[in-house]
Amino acid sequence: MPADRSLQHPGLPLDADVKSAVDAWLRHLSDERGHAENTCEAYERDLRQFLDHLCGKLGHAPCLGDLGRLETRTFRAFLAARRKANVTSRSLARAIAALRSFFRWLEASEILTNRAIQQLAQPKLPRGLPKPITAEKAAALVEAPDASAADWIAARDTAVLLLLYGAGMRISEATGIRVADAPSLGRDVMRITGKGGKERLVPILPVVIEAIAEYRRLCPFPLEPHDALFRGAKGGPLSPRIIQLAVARLRDALGLPETTTPHALRHSFATHLLASGADLRQIQELLGHASLSTTQIYTEVERDRILAVYDAAHPRA
Repeated sequence: MPADRSLQHPGLPLDADVKSAVDAWLRHLSDERGHAENTCEAYERDLRQFLDHLCGKLGHAPCLGDLGRLETRTFRAFLAARRKANVTSRSLARAIAALRSFFRWLEASEILTNRAIQQLAQPKLPRGLPKPITAEKAAALVEAPDASAADWIAARDTAVLLLLYGAGMRISEATGIRVADAPSLGRDVMRITGKGGKERLVPILPVVIEAIAEYRRLCPFPLEPHDALFRGAKGGPLSPRIIQLAVARLRDALGLPETTTPHALRHSFATHLLASGADLRQIQELLGHASLSTTQIYTEVERDRILAVYDAAHPRA
């Protein structure tokens, strides 16, 4: 996130002292805390929505004095309004995290102290399991070219999908690769910067390296070292949305389930490694999870699969 980013909203007037504090907090998130750009944007949006709500209640642009006098019920009213607007529990939990971060920063910066937000409990989140696809379906998805696409675009999509399934990358990580960092023969390990600036080393399979080499051979645009490796149809950096749409088309053509998405390939990478005997710690490192508990959810996926096989195959099931 650019260091000069500030909270901007045409319908949201801000008192000068609040705007200054918000701008400094956003820079703190990006420059000092190292939050990913998507996280910074989400936190900025959450704070904007809260200040917009507060402005409506006060009838004027909130100042720091207003923020210092806030009571827990004000935060509860904001969350209730968001819930009424059909916002999910996960989004509400993130909004609470954003507001807590902002008020903690205000206190640490000796601007003001108000711990009312700390009295709120996080909403209970449903525990959803990842939805991987089978190895056969993953292979079919990765290997099926889009017949309507140009040869170089089909080769590009294959290379990107192989990075998701063969290396467990997030779609933003794969589409963000620079030419100078691309894997090649003799260079089969990549350093990936994931969420929160966390770095990890990822081995790249020969089949993935071959797919990238084929894409580079067919790509009609010059690929300079500092340029984006994967290009859109007009030569600009490839948008993750283009890959999402390509997967949706292939999913329909192959009759794959609705849960077949680019991120499902990352889930499949982890689940298939676990099923083949890979150590959970190793999978954690490959995925770039900060906490082992995040990776442990794949053990539940594997357990459910084993139970399903048992129920279907055991004569007394």
